[in-house]
Amino acid sequence: MSGRKIVIALGGNAILSGDASAKAQRAAVEATANQLVKLVAKGDRLIISHGNGPQVGNLYLQQEAAASLKNPAMPLDTCVAMTQGSIGYWLENALLKALKANQLEKEVAVIMSQVLVDSADPAFQTPTKPIGPFLTQAEAKVEMAHSDTQFIEDAGRGWRKVVPSPKPISIREHRVINALVEQDIITVAVGGGGIPVIADGLVGVEAVVDKDFASEKLAELVDADLLVILTGVQNVYLNYGQDNQVKLEQVTIQELEQHIQGNQFAKGSMLPKIEAAIEYVKAKPKRKAIITSLENIANLVNGETGTVIVA
Repeated sequence: MSGRKIVIALGGNAILSGDASAKAQRAAVEATANQLVKLVAKGDRLIISHGNGPQVGNLYLQQEAAASLKNPAMPLDTCVAMTQGSIGYWLENALLKALKANQLEKEVAVIMSQVLVDSADPAFQTPTKPIGPFLTQAEAKVEMAHSDTQFIEDAGRGWRKVVPSPKPISIREHRVINALVEQDIITVAVGGGGIPVIADGLVGVEAVVDKDFASEKLAELVDADLLVILTGVQNVYLNYGQDNQVKLEQVTIQELEQHIQGNQFAKGSMLPKIEAAIEYVKAKPKRKAIITSLENIANLVNGETGTVIVA
């Protein structure tokens, strides 16, 4: 079958910026779909993953705030599933509209995805994954004083609740996902990093898997031609935000690993994207990963653009 098989990872903050209403998030998703359809028009076969950090955090807070004996709060893994469903619905609906507007005859499917994790993963002892809204330091201290919740400062953007973030071992539904994309069906999968379940027994756990690592694992399992990780900037930079910042265009794994040693990438934002890209290219040395912005998709249609990671 012609056309590249691409796993393309959308950030949760690309769906929710300031306005947490469903209307605002759907509008953001529709703008995203209009960009992604440019790749479909070229003939590329897409598997779309997405983050859910803001959404699952907000939902989790809603669940806890409204909890009662008769209506207990849903656990975090179920909240991840709920946001997979809601964001997946918005994406499917927006993609179908964008396809119709561009006179493209394609089907779209959303797959509820379980991501297998190891119960012995040290992440369960050290929560690091930020979810939910950004708070001030004062607000975070109030929250921590009244609960067992942990908050950390997230890449200079504010304070956020943190939960365990184990590494994905596999994607339970990867064969189904691959079968769909082989039939040229646009597939939305591993939403929010996937529903975290312990590999031995398929038991859901209170955690959030990083969507970049889950997307990388899926790209490996379906043998994707390309892994594209979308973020807020067109390229990765060294000395980001400083007068001497340097744009990275094509870069090797070895070079990136040296930059990681030099603490060039923020742990809460760019670092997991870099690490996921490195993992993918190590697993598939003849393939490439690209980190760029949603707005740069049109340029990606015409060739490699953004920061291209090679072996």
